[in-house]
Amino acid sequence: MLEEIRKEDIPSVGGKGASLGEMASIGLPVPKAFVVTAQAFRRFLIETGLENRLYSCFDGLDVEDSAALEEAAGKAMKLVLEAEMPERISEDILRAYHRLAPEPMIVAVRSSATAEDLPDASFAGQQETYLNIRGNEDLLEAVQKCWASLYGARAIYYRSKQGFDDRSVNIAVVVQQLVHSEKAGVMFTSHPVSGEPMTIIEGSWGLGEAVVSGAVTPDKYVFDRRTEKVVDRMIQQKKVEIVSDGSKGTRLVEVSPSRQMGTVLSDEEVTRLAKFGVIAESHYGVPQDVEWAIVGKELFILQSRPITTIATRPVPDTGSERRSEAKVLVKGTGASPGMASGRVVIIADAREIGVVKEGDILVTRMTNPDMVPAMRKVRAIVTDEGGLTCHAAIVSRELGTPAVVGTKTGSTELKTGQIVTVDGERGLVYEGEVTDEETSTAFADLTAAAMGAPLVTATSVKVNVSIPDAARRAAATGADGVGLLRIEHLMLGLGRTPSWFIKNGREEEFIAELYSGIKTVLDAFPDKPVWVRTIDAPTDEFRNMEGGEDEPEEHNPMLGWRGIRRDLMSPEQFRLQVETFRRLWSEGYDNLGVMFPLVSHPDEFLRAREMMAAAGVDVEKVTLGVMVEIPSAALIIEDFCKAGIRFASFGTNDLIQYTLAIDRNNQYLTQMYKPKHPAVLKLIDHAIGVCREYGVECSICGQAGSDPVMAEWLVEHGINSISANIDAVAKIRRAVARTEQRILLEAARRSHA
Repeated sequence: MLEEIRKEDIPSVGGKGASLGEMASIGLPVPKAFVVTAQAFRRFLIETGLENRLYSCFDGLDVEDSAALEEAAGKAMKLVLEAEMPERISEDILRAYHRLAPEPMIVAVRSSATAEDLPDASFAGQQETYLNIRGNEDLLEAVQKCWASLYGARAIYYRSKQGFDDRSVNIAVVVQQLVHSEKAGVMFTSHPVSGEPMTIIEGSWGLGEAVVSGAVTPDKYVFDRRTEKVVDRMIQQKKVEIVSDGSKGTRLVEVSPSRQMGTVLSDEEVTRLAKFGVIAESHYGVPQDVEWAIVGKELFILQSRPITTIATRPVPDTGSERRSEAKVLVKGTGASPGMASGRVVIIADAREIGVVKEGDILVTRMTNPDMVPAMRKVRAIVTDEGGLTCHAAIVSRELGTPAVVGTKTGSTELKTGQIVTVDGERGLVYEGEVTDEETSTAFADLTAAAMGAPLVTATSVKVNVSIPDAARRAAATGADGVGLLRIEHLMLGLGRTPSWFIKNGREEEFIAELYSGIKTVLDAFPDKPVWVRTIDAPTDEFRNMEGGEDEPEEHNPMLGWRGIRRDLMSPEQFRLQVETFRRLWSEGYDNLGVMFPLVSHPDEFLRAREMMAAAGVDVEKVTLGVMVEIPSAALIIEDFCKAGIRFASFGTNDLIQYTLAIDRNNQYLTQMYKPKHPAVLKLIDHAIGVCREYGVECSICGQAGSDPVMAEWLVEHGINSISANIDAVAKIRRAVARTEQRILLEAARRSHA
């Protein structure tokens, strides 16, 4: 259920599911929901015998060949849709569904891929959502359709272009109470291009799908967070709305003439929304793209994800003199900055994308996810409908393609073959070619500059990596290494417990999967440390995988058979991991470090070290460390240093709950879960000091490491390195740099006093 989910659960519940859990935990008004996990999907593939047949559909596939792509996608989706859902999975889904309400609830069934809604890849609209679903049969059908949508043509194409492997991306499904909204839309908590503290809210009548899809050009409201006032509003003619259609699905209907030019939001509603946006942005530490809905006076937050498109430097004002002389053909909303010239090609729907050529200017009434292959080819995009938050706007910004949306008449005023210039910053389309080589080069230089080298800090700023497919993007942050790579997340693609592989004589398959995943991350971080944590999956997580039938029932799995204690009691499971590490070290990956989780006494570290030595590892030459998650480990850290650890890393998520006796998954105790509690800080400060005395690197890889305020405190107290989530690396490095500079400045001032 939602209250049990946190940000760290992305590999299990996907980006959308993890975000909903986070929002519910901080008190935002999120409708009731539960998540059908990625493990359940993987079990479905395994128990139906679909895996090999499914992935063979993609062997040798050229995603640029539209016909071949559609054929492969059709075969794959048919396999998923026609397979019978195993009874155990369907029973689990229906049990959770009936926990939502005594009577069958009307729900929205939303796909939540494990590689979507990430900080630099939004996956906007690549998998399906089904609205107005009620009853057991319709729910199970919608869940299976969501699973099948993972293999739709547009999803396959997008993953290929983003560097994701089809075999490693899983899908979770969010089942959420449907809000029959009177008005709904999208909010950017900060400006989606410049990052200014200006909240942009777009809204229209009915369900929010009309705004997201671009079916309507919504009202736009701008709230200045500095003055806390609505500083601009643009009321549009909203001709259509999307509403629930009877007992299942939705339909597009005309808005009555009297409501078409009506104001969707009052200033009071804009202010309330903006304040919720500030809460979300403050919690995540980065600007958010938030979906909202209103019924009567009740406001709901439906979804929140990072804005992936904010530039780090302003767009240059080039060619302004030439623009002032050019004829403006159509006007709209500047949705993605930059200027581009080219030949207009007008298409009515996705079936016509074959006529779009490299370098064209794509003009259409509105885009949808099936048009992404064409959107990648063009120099600019112009739409009749939509606002800053529609599909065309989001994808254009992610692609770095200039875009003007909501022109109303673009597809009728412009003509196929006509040469035009699109100004994606000002929302204008000019006649002829206005930009010149100098202008284009300036914008290209800006793009390169925006990706400039990171600040250099004495305190290492590392990154947490959940899945190998994220390694390339993690490395692009300029991080100084990987402070946490979880082995249990590498196992999700297998869908089976280690004991299953041992019992069935398929140990080599397990080792190969771990080897491949870890190697991918190591290759992305040459000559930089990559710390891999051994298996730390609680028994309730293993129970959801094939082979988990024999897992013990524990009253509190977080305090149970997990971490190093399980590996020491299951030497065969530990041996498979050690063999993986041994092979990587023997191939020269000296930057690989291994850390043991949930240690409470140095004896556990020493026993694990001895078992590695017995397996052929030269333990004197490799980097071994421990997670500091239990108060006992922090209190006797000196004994660990004497035992020979090379590094120690705080796992603050567990350290906080064990220190304060707070179950971090308990919704009733959320307000008591305090990362900066004096007792927690005292344990961390003590451990940092001792590690510095012994020359042992001291780091942090828990959620607190992604908090700039906490990072400042850690630097002041002498920590060697901080490992943050991918979306937080840049802000943590800035916080570290500011703190180091302040410390140096204060020292200099004291010396001259």
